[in-house]
Amino acid sequence: MSRSSTPAGKLRAGIATTAAIGAVTVTYAAAIERRHWTLRTAELPVLTPGSAPLRILHISDLHMLPGHRGKQAWVAALSELRPDLVVNTGDNLSHAGAVPAVLRALGPLLDVPGLFVFGSNDYFGPKPKNPARYLMPQGRKKRVHGPVLPWQDLRAAFLEHGWHDLTHVKRVVTVAGRQIAVAGVDDPHLHYDRYGVIAGKPDAGAVLRLGLTHSPEPRVLDAFASDGYDLVLAGHTHGGQLRVPGFGALVTNCELDRTRARGVSRWGADMWLHVSAGLGTSPFAPVRFACPPEASLLTLVPRGTSTPAAHKAARWNAQSTVR
Repeated sequence: MSRSSTPAGKLRAGIATTAAIGAVTVTYAAAIERRHWTLRTAELPVLTPGSAPLRILHISDLHMLPGHRGKQAWVAALSELRPDLVVNTGDNLSHAGAVPAVLRALGPLLDVPGLFVFGSNDYFGPKPKNPARYLMPQGRKKRVHGPVLPWQDLRAAFLEHGWHDLTHVKRVVTVAGRQIAVAGVDDPHLHYDRYGVIAGKPDAGAVLRLGLTHSPEPRVLDAFASDGYDLVLAGHTHGGQLRVPGFGALVTNCELDRTRARGVSRWGADMWLHVSAGLGTSPFAPVRFACPPEASLLTLVPRGTSTPAAHKAARWNAQSTVR
């Protein structure tokens, strides 16, 4: 009898095979997929009847390091999509010296009308964390902050280019000749949100009522929905970052349920939610699996517009593709 046919031999062979598969998976997740930048597209029926389509480029969670040249080039090329509006939902930085890198990445997009809110990794740098903490209930987690980042410099650059900081701001902006009611909150993940500052019904005459938040915490989404917003854009979740094929995200790193970790869904009867899986990762966890980094091009059309997905369950009836 050969050693490989004994129970102990079979066990060793099984362990070796599992280890090999694990090594290949980690290599793929760290070296290939996390650099496989992807454009997600979706069509959402949220505009007032009779409105012309409006195209929003949603960018989130760049987690930029100065040396991320490939990511910078890919993001800069998104200007070729010619969006009407750029929305940035935060976590741009992973290094104190990354502000110039973020500005290089956004490049010509800074000349397009833009809106932004910040996330925790605009204010504080990343730190190594035990991966098991992401499986803990949110309320039991102790906040771990890294060094303070130069978010004021990034904000000043965005403002200089005409982008609007929606941190606890509610206003009406003009995009492609149309008025849009917009509002945003500071990062709920840090409990910086103060929705009461912007509470109340948005301008009823706007063609779109748009809310922004970095972390899609249900308490914030409920408030936007109660006030009558049509669409909320968020990031933070990384789409789960590590997804199990056929199951989806394991965690969202917030109170949002894992089935909404990325893409489009309904929130309540009248509001849509889009969560970006983002374009980066923490430098201390540089892996993605079954969840490539992404930006999203959202084509907004009038309410009542039929899409190929209109016959699906109401929660998921926006057309959405990834390429």
